[in-house]
Amino acid sequence: MSVDPGDIVEVSTEDCFGGMVKTSRDLPSETVAFDRLNPVSGPIEIRGAEPGDLLAVHFASIVPARDYAISATFPHFGALTGSHETVTLQPPLDERVWIYDIDVDAWTATFSATRSDHRLVMPLDPMHGTVGVAPASDEVRLVVTPSTYGGNMDTPELRAGVTLYLPVNVPGAMLSLGDGHARQGEGELCGTGLECAMNSVIAVDVVKGAAPAWPRLQNDEYLMSTGSMRPLEDAFRISQRDLVNWTAELTGMDTLDAYQLVSQTVRTPAANVCDPNFTMMAKLPTWALHDASVYGGMHQHLKAVSAKYRN
Repeated sequence: MSVDPGDIVEVSTEDCFGGMVKTSRDLPSETVAFDRLNPVSGPIEIRGAEPGDLLAVHFASIVPARDYAISATFPHFGALTGSHETVTLQPPLDERVWIYDIDVDAWTATFSATRSDHRLVMPLDPMHGTVGVAPASDEVRLVVTPSTYGGNMDTPELRAGVTLYLPVNVPGAMLSLGDGHARQGEGELCGTGLECAMNSVIAVDVVKGAAPAWPRLQNDEYLMSTGSMRPLEDAFRISQRDLVNWTAELTGMDTLDAYQLVSQTVRTPAANVCDPNFTMMAKLPTWALHDASVYGGMHQHLKAVSAKYRN
């Protein structure tokens, strides 16, 4: 599929289990082959995008496509169990599946405990866990690994109303997205959100010669930098350094002044602490930047384009 800068694109995505897990009896390890996990839709070629450019992707809407979502625990995956990289003597966790009822009209998801009668109705907060472009230098990466090209960052910040800024590494950028979550806590503690097929609407555009070193996000309240790496403190440092540099660029301050300002205003949620690379976020409130123009007002522009489309 090929589109032009400024176009609106409607995208349907499958859940991370490829639609194969439908009941609590469908254990992912028995139902889905490893190489079929986390499918994405794409790639979408953006005409005229060249290496060194910035690709802006605005999420106009993200809506669950089914009346259920799936979450699960796994024996060797998640932040609180041993894995092949974090070896412990504890017995592995049970593999267990939770089915959440999704009510789009009421905009809710319902949790039901599997070993008691505890239930909780929660508001939906849909997001895409995986959004990225083709890596540089003909590199081939697993879709579950987040890095400089985006990928499986699993940040709840990738919800409707946000604009994602990605570096273009190959002609056309080759954008892909998927891994919808009906909601997810910060950190993706157990390794899964409320995994759900999605119907999404995005707007895309290009800023020539402005490729960021790492994916960045913007909404009406915050600028956000990402870092994806192991160990977690390196992901933290990458995101914080990028935010300091971005702040200096936008305000004209030197590095130490920007460092000081960010130190006193930043918020630092974890996006995921379970994937092959961990992802950290660094968020600066827009009021700290006064009237600084971010990529020529790209977020506001794509927000307006999306509003016209919906009307």
